Amino acid sequence: MPLADAPLILIIDDTPEELRALCTLLRAHGFRLSLASEAHQGYQRALALQPALILLDVHMPQMNGFTLCRLLREAPATQRVPIIFLTSASSVDERLEGLSLGGVDYVLKPCVPEEVLARIRIHLQLIWRDSPASAVSAPVERLDTDQVILRAAIRFIDQRLGELPGLGEIAREVGTHDKRLSSIFREHLGMTVFAYIREARLRRGQALLLDSDMSIQDIADLVGFRSACNFTTAFRERLGLTPSQFRQQAGGSQSLVHAHP
Repeated sequence: MPLADAPLILIIDDTPEELRALCTLLRAHGFRLSLASEAHQGYQRALALQPALILLDVHMPQMNGFTLCRLLREAPATQRVPIIFLTSASSVDERLEGLSLGGVDYVLKPCVPEEVLARIRIHLQLIWRDSPASAVSAPVERLDTDQVILRAAIRFIDQRLGELPGLGEIAREVGTHDKRLSSIFREHLGMTVFAYIREARLRRGQALLLDSDMSIQDIADLVGFRSACNFTTAFRERLGLTPSQFRQQAGGSQSLVHAHP
């Protein structure tokens, strides 16, 4: 295979000297490599180069690997690129977070280069099997950085409605700061982050009222309201009904549908 056609592996790690043996092995087996020593640089290279696979560290300054993974999974150009976490972050919670964010594998340092090579080959074979070269690829949607951050923030919020951290922590989890995140929400959604969170909680509450028999208190807890009273007040202000009235009306409508097919 000509070198220009060889798969490109992007390595994002702030201590690349630890991976010298692995890099030597990968080059010896015909892979092209691109190295980024910090997350922002890695993000830009991933978008520009669209590598076949990414090896990603977790503990890096400024932006950690989990935050970078969130952004890469929201950017259309990189959302299907397999990401293998290669890191010393060894706790069970860290390993589970990496996999839940979309990492295809999680390898601990110090690593055995031959094992990493084997894992890379497995994941590339899976990609090539599922995406044959003959398939016609659709045009890739283009998003600017703010749009990617917005998508990552919305996903983060929607997945953690019941136990959301403060605005500053939400912003850090998606690679920015609170003022910029607030500006992005106002520009793209016409509302503040807190207004979006409130709407998301009420939407989830509506769905649970319709699709479950959970108590109002349990629903309030699950979607992040401090009490059933707070949930009821916000729900009535938004929809003109209390949660109980909404559930009764919805139940009555469903009964009519079933009675008159």
